[in-house]
Amino acid sequence: MTTLEIDCPVCAEVLELTDEDRAELQVGDVIVCDSCNAEMEVTRNEGGEDFELELLGILTVCPSCGEEFDVTDDMLSEAPTVEGADGKAVSIVTCPHCRARIELEFEDEEGSRAG
Repeated sequence: MTTLEIDCPVCAEVLELTDEDRAELQVGDVIVCDSCNAEMEVTRNEGGEDFELELLGILTVCPSCGEEFDVTDDMLSEAPTVEGADGKAVSIVTCPHCRARIELEFEDEEGSRAG
Protein backbone atom coordinates (compact mmCIF):
# COMPACT_ATOMS: atom_id res chain seq x y z
CA MET A 1 0.00 0.00 0.00
CA THR A 2 1.50 3.34 -1.02
CA THR A 3 1.38 6.41 1.18
CA LEU A 4 1.23 9.97 -0.11
CA GLU A 5 3.10 12.42 2.13
CA ILE A 6 1.89 16.02 2.18
CA ASP A 7 3.55 18.85 4.11
CA CYS A 8 1.12 21.03 6.08
CA PRO A 9 1.44 24.56 4.62
CA VAL A 10 1.28 26.06 8.12
CA CYS A 11 3.47 23.95 10.42
CA ALA A 12 5.25 21.68 7.86
CA GLU A 13 4.05 18.55 9.70
CA VAL A 14 3.96 15.59 7.31
CA LEU A 15 0.42 14.33 6.69
CA GLU A 16 0.31 10.73 5.46
CA LEU A 17 -2.57 9.55 3.28
CA THR A 18 -2.82 5.90 2.31
CA ASP A 19 -4.52 4.77 -0.91
CA GLU A 20 -7.49 3.76 1.26
CA ASP A 21 -7.64 7.23 2.86
CA ARG A 22 -7.53 8.89 -0.56
CA ALA A 23 -10.25 6.61 -1.94
CA GLU A 24 -12.61 8.00 0.71
CA LEU A 25 -11.74 11.66 -0.01
CA GLN A 26 -13.83 13.67 -2.46
CA VAL A 27 -13.10 17.11 -3.90
CA GLY A 28 -14.47 19.57 -1.35
CA ASP A 29 -13.68 17.40 1.69
CA VAL A 30 -11.64 19.03 4.46
CA ILE A 31 -8.53 17.57 6.10
CA VAL A 32 -7.40 18.95 9.47
CA CYS A 33 -3.73 18.89 10.50
CA ASP A 34 -3.33 17.05 13.82
CA SER A 35 -0.47 19.34 14.88
CA CYS A 36 -1.76 22.87 14.22
CA ASN A 37 -5.46 22.36 13.33
CA ALA A 38 -5.04 23.99 9.92
CA GLU A 39 -7.98 23.15 7.66
CA MET A 40 -7.26 22.20 4.05
CA GLU A 41 -9.82 21.52 1.33
CA VAL A 42 -9.21 18.76 -1.22
CA THR A 43 -9.17 20.46 -4.63
CA ARG A 44 -7.91 17.52 -6.71
CA ASN A 45 -7.75 13.77 -6.08
CA GLU A 46 -7.02 11.87 -9.28
CA GLY A 47 -4.61 9.12 -8.18
CA GLY A 48 -0.84 8.94 -7.99
CA GLU A 49 0.79 12.24 -7.09
CA ASP A 50 -2.13 14.14 -8.65
CA PHE A 51 -3.54 15.42 -5.35
CA GLU A 52 -3.95 19.02 -4.19
CA LEU A 53 -5.09 20.81 -1.06
CA GLU A 54 -5.97 24.46 -0.48
CA LEU A 55 -5.52 26.05 2.94
CA LEU A 56 -8.87 27.18 4.35
CA GLY A 57 -7.99 28.36 7.82
CA ILE A 58 -6.26 27.57 11.06
CA LEU A 59 -8.47 26.77 14.03
CA THR A 60 -7.20 28.59 17.10
CA VAL A 61 -8.46 29.38 20.58
CA CYS A 62 -8.48 32.98 21.79
CA PRO A 63 -6.40 33.22 24.98
CA SER A 64 -8.61 36.09 26.16
CA CYS A 65 -12.17 34.72 25.81
CA GLY A 66 -11.51 31.01 25.15
CA GLU A 67 -13.61 30.93 21.95
CA GLU A 68 -12.41 29.00 18.87
CA PHE A 69 -12.15 30.70 15.50
CA ASP A 70 -10.57 30.12 12.08
CA VAL A 71 -7.58 32.21 11.07
CA THR A 72 -8.00 32.49 7.30
CA ASP A 73 -5.54 33.49 4.58
CA ASP A 74 -7.42 36.79 4.25
CA MET A 75 -7.00 37.51 7.97
CA LEU A 76 -3.27 36.77 7.74
CA SER A 77 -2.77 38.87 4.61
CA GLU A 78 -4.42 41.85 6.33
CA ALA A 79 -2.67 41.31 9.68
CA PRO A 80 0.21 43.58 10.64
CA THR A 81 3.52 41.85 11.33
CA VAL A 82 5.59 42.87 14.35
CA GLU A 83 8.54 41.54 16.30
CA GLY A 84 7.37 39.35 19.18
CA ALA A 85 8.85 39.22 22.68
CA ASP A 86 11.25 36.46 21.59
CA GLY A 87 12.50 38.49 18.62
CA LYS A 88 10.61 36.47 15.99
CA ALA A 89 8.14 37.99 13.51
CA VAL A 90 4.50 37.46 14.48
CA SER A 91 1.19 38.35 12.86
CA ILE A 92 -1.40 40.22 14.91
CA VAL A 93 -4.98 39.02 14.32
CA THR A 94 -8.16 40.13 16.05
CA CYS A 95 -10.49 37.66 17.77
CA PRO A 96 -13.91 37.94 16.09
CA HIS A 97 -15.61 37.26 19.44
CA CYS A 98 -13.98 39.61 21.97
CA ARG A 99 -11.83 41.76 19.61
CA ALA A 100 -8.62 40.89 21.52
CA ARG A 101 -5.42 41.25 19.52
CA ILE A 102 -3.56 37.93 19.32
CA GLU A 103 0.03 37.27 18.25
CA LEU A 104 0.41 34.26 15.92
CA GLU A 105 3.71 32.83 14.78
CA PHE A 106 3.95 30.36 11.91
CA GLU A 107 7.04 28.61 10.62
CA ASP A 108 7.63 27.13 7.20
CA GLU A 109 9.90 24.21 6.34
CA GLU A 110 13.07 26.33 6.39
CA GLY A 111 12.26 27.61 9.88
CA SER A 112 11.36 31.17 8.88
CA ARG A 113 8.04 32.93 9.25
CA ALA A 114 5.27 31.93 6.84
CA GLY A 115 1.76 33.20 6.36
